[in-house]
Amino acid sequence: MDRSGHQEGRKDRAPLLKMAGVMAGVATGVMNSVVDKLTNLLGEEYKLVSDVRRGIRFMTDELSSMNAVLQRLAERDDDQIDVQTKEWRSKVRELSYDIEDCVDRFIHLHASRKAKVNFVKSVVCKLKALWEDRRIAKEIQEFKALVVEEKERRDRYNIDQYLAMTQPVLLDPRAPTLYEEARDLVGIDGPRGEIIQLLKGEEYQLKVVSIFGIGGQGKTSLAMEVYHKIDEPFDCRASAAVSRTLDVKKLLRDILFQISRSEFERSEKWETEQLIRKMREHLLDKRYLIVIDDIWSISAWEHVQCALPSNNNRSRIITTTRSKAVAIACCTGTDGHTYEAKPLSENDSKRLLFRRIFGSSEDCPQYLTAVASDILRKCVGLPLAIISVAGLLANRHPTVEVWSRTLKSISSVIEKDSSIEKMRRILLLSYFDLPHYLKSCFLYLSVFPEDYSIDCRRLIWAWVDEGLIPGQNRESMEQLGESYLNQLINRSMLQATKVGVGGTIAKFCRIHDVVLDFVVSQAVEDNFVTIWNSKHLSGNCSHKIRRLSIQTADISGVKEMTKIMKNASHIRSINIFGSDLELVTAHVPEILSSQVLRVLNIQGRFNFQDYHIESLTRLKHLRIANNHIFWVWNLPEEIQKLQHLETLDVEDSGIQELPASIVRLQKLVRLFVPPKLKLPDGIRNLQALEELSTIDLSRQSAKSIQGLGDRTNLRILRINNSAQVCDMEAQRKECISSFSKLLTSLESLYVHADHDFTLVLMAHCGITPPVRRLVLFRSMLSTIPSQISSLVNLIRLRISVREVSSEGIKVLASLPMLLSLTVWLEYHSNVLHPRCAIGRQGFQCLVKFNFFCCDEAALTFEAGAMPKLQRLKLTLIPCRQFMYGDGSLVLGLQNLASLKHITVHIDCFDAHVNEVEALEDDIKVATRVHSNRPILDIKRLDQYYSFGPQQNPGYIYRPSLSKIIIGAGGVCTGLQS
Repeated sequence: MDRSGHQEGRKDRAPLLKMAGVMAGVATGVMNSVVDKLTNLLGEEYKLVSDVRRGIRFMTDELSSMNAVLQRLAERDDDQIDVQTKEWRSKVRELSYDIEDCVDRFIHLHASRKAKVNFVKSVVCKLKALWEDRRIAKEIQEFKALVVEEKERRDRYNIDQYLAMTQPVLLDPRAPTLYEEARDLVGIDGPRGEIIQLLKGEEYQLKVVSIFGIGGQGKTSLAMEVYHKIDEPFDCRASAAVSRTLDVKKLLRDILFQISRSEFERSEKWETEQLIRKMREHLLDKRYLIVIDDIWSISAWEHVQCALPSNNNRSRIITTTRSKAVAIACCTGTDGHTYEAKPLSENDSKRLLFRRIFGSSEDCPQYLTAVASDILRKCVGLPLAIISVAGLLANRHPTVEVWSRTLKSISSVIEKDSSIEKMRRILLLSYFDLPHYLKSCFLYLSVFPEDYSIDCRRLIWAWVDEGLIPGQNRESMEQLGESYLNQLINRSMLQATKVGVGGTIAKFCRIHDVVLDFVVSQAVEDNFVTIWNSKHLSGNCSHKIRRLSIQTADISGVKEMTKIMKNASHIRSINIFGSDLELVTAHVPEILSSQVLRVLNIQGRFNFQDYHIESLTRLKHLRIANNHIFWVWNLPEEIQKLQHLETLDVEDSGIQELPASIVRLQKLVRLFVPPKLKLPDGIRNLQALEELSTIDLSRQSAKSIQGLGDRTNLRILRINNSAQVCDMEAQRKECISSFSKLLTSLESLYVHADHDFTLVLMAHCGITPPVRRLVLFRSMLSTIPSQISSLVNLIRLRISVREVSSEGIKVLASLPMLLSLTVWLEYHSNVLHPRCAIGRQGFQCLVKFNFFCCDEAALTFEAGAMPKLQRLKLTLIPCRQFMYGDGSLVLGLQNLASLKHITVHIDCFDAHVNEVEALEDDIKVATRVHSNRPILDIKRLDQYYSFGPQQNPGYIYRPSLSKIIIGAGGVCTGLQS
């Protein structure tokens, strides 16, 4: 078949196809036409032979798929499309024209045959038609071959993957800060001041303020703003969320973690009664401030209240709830006040909307203000509704026509609804506005419990392994998943709670409880997920279970367990949360009976026994096994059957040695093991391995260390060294050789090792290694190694040293891309610490600085220091000599021009109460006079007072305390107590 004629006849069309949007638009136009015509040919009107029918059906399917790609190309500018993709687009367009011409000829011939003719002409026409049919059948076969060719070219050029990645969606810098800024700037000052006044006062009895109002009204933001801003000397502070499904033990341990780390570490196996008793004992003689967020019932409050003593120490409690009755119950029996959360005013609503869309509340074009006011009236002052609508508008052109269409859509679904129903309807609009590829990823969020902190990396892994991200290459799929996550955050469907120091990568996120209610209802309705929550099994139990989320499963849920076992054979993913999972443990073999299970994610106290492993090894499609409490002592050789396994997390298990067969898992990308585990000698065979954590080098053979060095595609490595590996000659040589190789490819290295090994490691860094994240912990380095200056790509550094000298500061300051710096100053009584002075040289990109002092030391920030620093965290020991000599442990906070948030932890051990209060006052004054008025969070650590030596009332005794004195010339001299 000669196609040149068709192409020649269309040369005059070429000038019209200059821009990519036009070209792709033309292609999709003709493609739509030819697909419609091919579909019509399959109707009963046309009597096609079977081979022709099959060919047309095949082309219809393939061209429809190509059309979808062309439509996506139409959204790209010409300079965003590479040469290969442009060529493929042109070929498909021309092929579409040729096919359409052929179809038109056939339709014309078919119509002409219906005309009434005499017998002779009829015979001639039939013979001609037979010949034409054969010719067209041959053309159809040729076209089919060409379609196959273009399909193969599309696959060969990875056009689908290219389209997904040519415009990766970045995290909108306005989105993760939206919630923080909203609480500071939008309508918060008045309510915050009112609640602070309710909490203040000289009354010694316990005070409770309970904030109530509908979901999405900003109660949590208001409570946490009061928590951060109240300027009162509390001995300890904590905040925790209750959520609809009350897990008393988890809630109490969340609080205990914040008020006493030592008690928390001992509390893992405590029952609820013991937790309550210990918390009461700890809080009994302290002035505390505690926020209890999202209380759903009076009984939930009664459980929490048992652990919070009314101790007449001027303690304060803030609660939030949707129920006025619950708010009243919280205040009963105390000096309590209920506070009803109010909607935002019209002006505050505009400020919130405009800042999300335009970056500033003053930058909205005048022509949009009228339609914006109409939209905001529909949001009735609900912050979450406004943010959701802003997420819709932020992805559209800012024109009156576009905004008016959005207003019309909102109006059509929320007329005459209650406020909370309006919120739900707005969320429904936001959901339907999602691109098709985002809907499934959004629905997947329904597997998480309320108020759950979602690890973004693990969420993306789950999306990939569930098949929700298209593509073939793992790395590009994860990058695409990151874009998907950013889109959901940018659209305000997710809240980024922790963002990487560069501000472009979300580390952790959460889903607002109102949004979670919505996504759960959608997911259950579509049979996307089945949730076992508080003795209730969601969804239609006659449906096959595709994804199972077990959030609460106490021993009384036998009926629900029976339903799960009945429908378990089609489960694709299992997510298990909670602390009471005895019933689930008893039925592991039945739950793991699905042969299509891909994701097993256990985030709770799950007594997973060795005999359950047999069930695991039958899961041939398993890709992720995350088990945070995984009481297994051995993995069998049959683990090699899991040929699709990509993530194996047994870090909290009792396993001491991996089976040799694990090296046959050719798709294993991430391996998380206990630090004391011994790796097999064949570790080099794990060709896909990119992340390994955490291995103790002193327990590894020389062969396995050598094999580790051969894994040059390893990107993330965490190592431990409990023995002096440098004293073992064989391991020493292999360590040096292996790390010399690995440092040419590693992006993140975490080292928890001794001084000698760390120095050996740093000596083999090379000239410009690509390491971007480095942690050197508990290495007892005497000072900052000079070799660190060669790590010019470093963006994050955490290091522990005995002394920070001026030379060490210069080394750190020389790192050109450093965004986050953490320094642990180790306790060492024989080393005296001069004041660390940070000048204007270096640290030009640093946005986060953590300084943990395990000994007495002080900081000075000189003018121009750390110009981009936003977050400062200090752990300090009060030192009378420094404070009385220089005025403060920390000088020059006002010189940190970009500072937004200060966290100060004061180690009260062996400190006098006057020292602690003086240090707190210094920090508070410095914060108040700072031009940015940064948020200040002060917490006392290890605080308790007893009368030790009689001459020193108010102290806790610590032997060999190093006393530091500033001499006249600013030189440190020391005295030994």
